[in-house]
Amino acid sequence: MQTDIIPVLQRLEIQTINEAGSTGKLWFSRGKQHERTIFSPVDGKEIARVKFAAADDLEQTVITAAAAFKIWRTWPAPKRGEVIRQLGDALRTKKEDLGKLVSYEMGKSLQEGYGEVQEMIDICDFAVGLSRQLYGLSMHSERPLHRMYEQWHPLGIVGIISAFNFPVAVWSWNAALALVCGNVCIWKPSEKTPLTAIACQHIIQKVFEANNVPEGVSCLITGDKAIGELMSQDKRIALISATGSTRMGKEVAAAVAARLGRSLLELGGNNAIIISKDADLEMSLVGAVFGAVGTAGQRCTSTRRLIIHESVYDQFRDKLVNAYKQLKIGNPLDQNNHVGPLIDKDAVKNYLNSIEKCKTEGGNFVVEGGVLKGDGYESECYVKPCIAEVKNEFSIVQHETFAPILYLMKYKTLDEAIAMQNDVPQGLSSAIMTLNLREAEQFLSAAGSDCGIANVNIGTSGAEIGGAFGGEKETGGGRESGSDAWKSYMRRQTNTINYSDKLPLAQGIKFDL
Repeated sequence: MQTDIIPVLQRLEIQTINEAGSTGKLWFSRGKQHERTIFSPVDGKEIARVKFAAADDLEQTVITAAAAFKIWRTWPAPKRGEVIRQLGDALRTKKEDLGKLVSYEMGKSLQEGYGEVQEMIDICDFAVGLSRQLYGLSMHSERPLHRMYEQWHPLGIVGIISAFNFPVAVWSWNAALALVCGNVCIWKPSEKTPLTAIACQHIIQKVFEANNVPEGVSCLITGDKAIGELMSQDKRIALISATGSTRMGKEVAAAVAARLGRSLLELGGNNAIIISKDADLEMSLVGAVFGAVGTAGQRCTSTRRLIIHESVYDQFRDKLVNAYKQLKIGNPLDQNNHVGPLIDKDAVKNYLNSIEKCKTEGGNFVVEGGVLKGDGYESECYVKPCIAEVKNEFSIVQHETFAPILYLMKYKTLDEAIAMQNDVPQGLSSAIMTLNLREAEQFLSAAGSDCGIANVNIGTSGAEIGGAFGGEKETGGGRESGSDAWKSYMRRQTNTINYSDKLPLAQGIKFDL
């Protein structure tokens, strides 16, 4: 373990051995099933051993959360918002340490680790304002002396299943809004990155205890796939918000739908940038390279495909190749490095398999990939970002590989480019680089990008919390974070009040006694 990470773990109250996640209260679910050793992809060293939960742990967690909901839902929303405001302040004081732990446990660059914690702070600020804006509507009734309106109530227990690539930010997108809306939360982090979740739970616990928040309002349960499956099947959990692969999302959706529950899914992306002949190529280069190699290509919004106009194709390809020569790959805690490791050896295997598949289908690699070994690469998880010239219909191009593999293809007309952009199963993020207003507007029109996110002159990666985040098709259709995404965590109720001395029926129906 890197010696400079040990003080960080201590300040975040993470034990380096046998971190049980137990504080004597059921803020954490205490694991009884087995221990999991957590290794850092940065240097391959053990960070901690975490106790994973069994079915009876989840049962007790759900019982505790259900009891807490009965109290928490009665707190005025602005009072709940004040608690979240304090959580945001607490995260500010822990930003540096928590960002370093995100970087060390997950492998993303230190700047990206800090950025992830900043997203948590930002969503807390958003939720504070939201706590005074949970608006309903009033409607005119067709019946005299009647008032009709709608209001929003919390759902109950919200289950949050998060992924390794954003081990804390995506949880906060869900939790901050769900809690302000009056729900309680059960969080199952990725089994690959539980330590950052435990650190967040220590932070939130202190804030909640200082405000006499009922025990069980925010619960953490560390576990593997089996715990996620049990959560999806539990009818007491009103909403399951799950982030991960499309395969996982289909399983969650089926299990939740079988009990007529609600699911909010944030799944795979196969994101493209269209590089127009009217693009600013220097600006496009920055967006394309960061989108492709940021987080070592392990973002759901990572740029997988570049669709480049034939008139600038060779020029832009050459710029990309030159830029890739300048990338620094290595320890993500060193801020001189651009790219860190993949999450684990399985991810490396998938990366290598995808490269071979691409070559088999006829892809031409203009920047070769491969695993990096030797001095400066302390684990087996460092790989070379690579670039291949392909056709959009290649099966490997249609597939999302969570790794820094970038596919290039040509187009002649904008209609052709948009059709290529849309011709994949996923529909998360998209972008066009152009200084042509007509092209930009066409891309954003109903006949343009079919993705949940469509950008002009910025890349596919780096969404802000003010806008709703999510995608269509095999991305799952969910929306998290800003805009009116809060409605996902609430139930709508229509109310009619009769303040007359008669009982007229709607539609003029007569029912005289």
